[in-house]
Amino acid sequence: MNKNHYLLLVAMLIAMVSCKYKDYSKVAFTEPSPAPWETQTISQVNKMEPHAHFIPYATIDQARSEDKWQSPMLQSLNGMWKFNLAQNPSERPYWFFMDDFDTRGWKDIKVPANWEIEGFDYPIYTNVKFPHKRTPPKIQEHYNPVGSYKRTFTIPENWKGNDVVLHIGAASSMVNVWVNEQYVGYSEDSKTPAEFNITQFLKKGENSLAIEIFRWCDGSYLEDQDFWRMSGITRDIYLVARAQQQVQDFRVVSVLDSTYLNGVFSLNIDVANNGENAAVTVVEAVLNDNGTAVQNFTKNLDAGQNNLVFEATLPNVKQWSAEIPNLYELIITVKNGENVVEVIRQDVGFRTSEIKNGNLLINGKYVYLKGANIHEHHEKTGHYQDRETMLLDIKLMKLHNLNAVRTSHYPEPELWYELCNKYGLYLIDEANIESHGMGYGKESLAKDSTWMDAHLYRTKNMWERDKNQPSVIIWSLGNEAGNGVNFHATYDYLKSVDQTRPVQYEGARLDTNTDIFCPMYARMGGMEQYAKTNPTRPLIQCEYAHAMGNSVGNLQDYWTLIEKYPALQGGFIWDWVDQGLVKTDSVGECFWGYGGDFGPDTVPSDGNFCCNGLVSPDRSVKPQLLEVKKVYQYIGFKAVDLKKGTIEIKNKYAFLNLSTFDFGWEIVGDGQVVKNGTFSDVNLEPGQTLVVSFDNKFEPVAGVEYFLNVKAKLKNNWSLLDAGTELAAEQFALPVFVAVPAVNKAAFPAVNVQDSENSVTITGEGFAVAFDKKAGVMTSFKKGDAELLKSGPVPNFWRAPTDNDFGNGLHRRSRVWRTAGETRKVANVAVAQKAKNSAEVVFKFDLVNDSNEVIASYKSVYTVLGSGDVLVDNSFKMTKADLPEIVRMGMNLEMPRKYDQFTYLGRGPQENYQDRNTGAFVGLYKQTVAEQYWKYVRPQENGNKTDVRWVAVTDTDGNGLLFTGLPLLEVSAHHNVLTDFESEIRSFDNQRDLTPAVNRHTNDVKPRDLTSVNIDYKQMGVGGDDSWGARTHDEYRLTGKEYKYSFRMKAIGAGEKPEELAKLKL
Repeated sequence: MNKNHYLLLVAMLIAMVSCKYKDYSKVAFTEPSPAPWETQTISQVNKMEPHAHFIPYATIDQARSEDKWQSPMLQSLNGMWKFNLAQNPSERPYWFFMDDFDTRGWKDIKVPANWEIEGFDYPIYTNVKFPHKRTPPKIQEHYNPVGSYKRTFTIPENWKGNDVVLHIGAASSMVNVWVNEQYVGYSEDSKTPAEFNITQFLKKGENSLAIEIFRWCDGSYLEDQDFWRMSGITRDIYLVARAQQQVQDFRVVSVLDSTYLNGVFSLNIDVANNGENAAVTVVEAVLNDNGTAVQNFTKNLDAGQNNLVFEATLPNVKQWSAEIPNLYELIITVKNGENVVEVIRQDVGFRTSEIKNGNLLINGKYVYLKGANIHEHHEKTGHYQDRETMLLDIKLMKLHNLNAVRTSHYPEPELWYELCNKYGLYLIDEANIESHGMGYGKESLAKDSTWMDAHLYRTKNMWERDKNQPSVIIWSLGNEAGNGVNFHATYDYLKSVDQTRPVQYEGARLDTNTDIFCPMYARMGGMEQYAKTNPTRPLIQCEYAHAMGNSVGNLQDYWTLIEKYPALQGGFIWDWVDQGLVKTDSVGECFWGYGGDFGPDTVPSDGNFCCNGLVSPDRSVKPQLLEVKKVYQYIGFKAVDLKKGTIEIKNKYAFLNLSTFDFGWEIVGDGQVVKNGTFSDVNLEPGQTLVVSFDNKFEPVAGVEYFLNVKAKLKNNWSLLDAGTELAAEQFALPVFVAVPAVNKAAFPAVNVQDSENSVTITGEGFAVAFDKKAGVMTSFKKGDAELLKSGPVPNFWRAPTDNDFGNGLHRRSRVWRTAGETRKVANVAVAQKAKNSAEVVFKFDLVNDSNEVIASYKSVYTVLGSGDVLVDNSFKMTKADLPEIVRMGMNLEMPRKYDQFTYLGRGPQENYQDRNTGAFVGLYKQTVAEQYWKYVRPQENGNKTDVRWVAVTDTDGNGLLFTGLPLLEVSAHHNVLTDFESEIRSFDNQRDLTPAVNRHTNDVKPRDLTSVNIDYKQMGVGGDDSWGARTHDEYRLTGKEYKYSFRMKAIGAGEKPEELAKLKL
């Protein structure tokens, strides 16, 4: 073949291929009228009725596999699709559903996924404000991206004669569906399935499927949740083959009778029985207990529609609870003659959930809900969650003593409920309704009856899908949408279809359409006031303890109050996971992005307000979760007589006997275990107490504090937790202390004072300390020839603002203290040699504000002893009226970078603060300076340690500085300076401050060639009531006008033991 013939052949082939496609650019397209995506009274077109979630299988073994893809009746449509994104509806490819529409230039997209995560358009994070113009039910025309998805599929030969259903697990914000060029239907509600019977549209061989999704539709006004606004097909999509004989829906009711001993079982099944063999169709239902049938039901079907009801009573039934999640297995089998048509499996848990005498009771028992809210979030895949992440979440929750989750603010994937059934978590299942951006007044959609059908539609979608899940103990009507006729209608609907679960709604407050008073962020005073009224409804906060950034202070105070009044039954921390999304900077370093980090700078944003989790976006445990674990623990320990060696153990579980645990104890001093043992035969039913004894006879060492540590560990595997897992602990300071005799200071070696106009140097045996008299600062501390200081110590009254600090305005209110230590003015210097082995340097400072006015006086007295010890006495007094609180009272100094070891005796090992340290026990901890940095998504104050007796900052050989509290300190150390963690204003405060907001991230924090050490009297607590106004509780603030504190510095060398040196009484 010559070249010309070859080129002609190629041209002919191209022409033939091109003939397959048609140019639709000039073909008119008629939009439906009214457009369902902008009509609040239309939520679906041709969508199948919602029903209980189930998967039909061919065999029982398949049904028990916990893997729906084992079913030959499912065909996955997950995978790669052809995809096009238009910026608005008028630019979308209207005719893309036609088979001859040319998609060769389209890109591929992964399904399920958010298209924004896959590189199309950008994620938007807003809290209350809509990410589009507020014109309900209409959506702005200029920017409303439309995703067009297309793929082909082939129906298996053995599906012949079956109905075929298209199941779209979730898609945001709506879907239009075409099969083989034929319009199938429309659906809204981005968090529950859309199913369409597509049988009539199918053909033999290859079929085409086209799905169109608008980023926003009228339903978006009901989906104004505080989370990432992203789009796409976000849960599994698949085809289901349904035979002529099929279960269409079923309802399981499995409760307890009035004695709370016997199970009352009811099964209601809707079955279609059509086709030639309808006369020999049988439905069998078997209720199994660990493989043993305890109830059998069989029913021959009539032709056509059948409704079957099976009922039974099970004596002494095994009960389901979050603590002991006993499950029975229901197997429903449809048979046609001897042939199995389909098998359906469902978990059955026997439990009651009711409000009785003003309390929530599970199985007749008073239960605290120790919960958290959860969003469907993954750091890399956005709103798509995999099984592994769900299991990790549940494991972490169980490990940290959470027993309940509110599905904020929409139903989670079906798998989540199955896992919670199995491993034991109470769920508040919430309808996908939040219209926060419309406010709660006259514009509230809750009050507009034209939106009633949409509210009822979403509520019904939730109820029908999840009605059979035992883990669901409460229904929630929605979130932050005001109250009105529409929520009264959804409440009435749920009460009409389900008398086995309470219904709650935060927006109802104490109106008639809630069974539980479930406010959010109620302050402790209001909680107590309500509890004292002997209410008929329990108070269970749907959101509390806002965990944004470095937060969750005063949680123990909340629970001390909650456990005081029966009407207070817990709450749900906001929230579980920081909603950070992984991004990569220009040099390839990963960090977590938040609002404002994606798209142009005109994108609406609420900054890092999406990062309020107890775990980081990668599910690493944040320090505050360890506090939650301690506060939420179900075993109480109380001192009875520590001198005689007795404590009390209390079972605070509702169902679990404490024989589940091994109890161990140890007496520890200076990090050394001096005695240990176990408490045997702790066999306590819920609510019972037991006084136990430990052997407290030992010879105490002078200067050592001793603590009793008690731990409860699982004897056997439980839920997802392994045997040996610690679930409860307590620490008691023992009343045993032998004082150390005072050191004879007269025996110390002599010191030499060299005093000049600008400096003073004090030398002693093997050490030297120098001061700059003009600056009023210690400039050098040497041990031999080794320099231990780069700078400092200087007074410090500031911290890098936390998110709660920003929320309550502390960064503005107390800003006068931000640089007060740096800008101090030396008012007086006094140098004196008090004795041959003692010298004193006194600096008096005036602290000034930005106008150079004196606002406070500060004095530092350095007493240098011949032993090499330097006593530092600091005193502070406000001299100007109406000054704000100080943020911290302390000093900061810098050491060379090589001093990178951090050993201390104090509370730990995790970061802790004075209002968040009950879960941090006093101990001897050996860490690195690098380990002190906790990577909050937005950098801020971190790494503090409280109740510190002493801390040694050394190199790996043990050379460095020892700081000893007189008596206690708060300390922290980093390879960074304070400003590395600081943001001037919040990332979404442009409207309030003139300074432009700058998003800061973990990749902005680069280790420096230094070690910065904070030696503090105290810093204020982190707070946690909320992050938009609540201040740190008064008892954890520094509101005094005058403070004094002291500590001791000493250079130490290799081989010296800081724990021994710290005991010296000078």
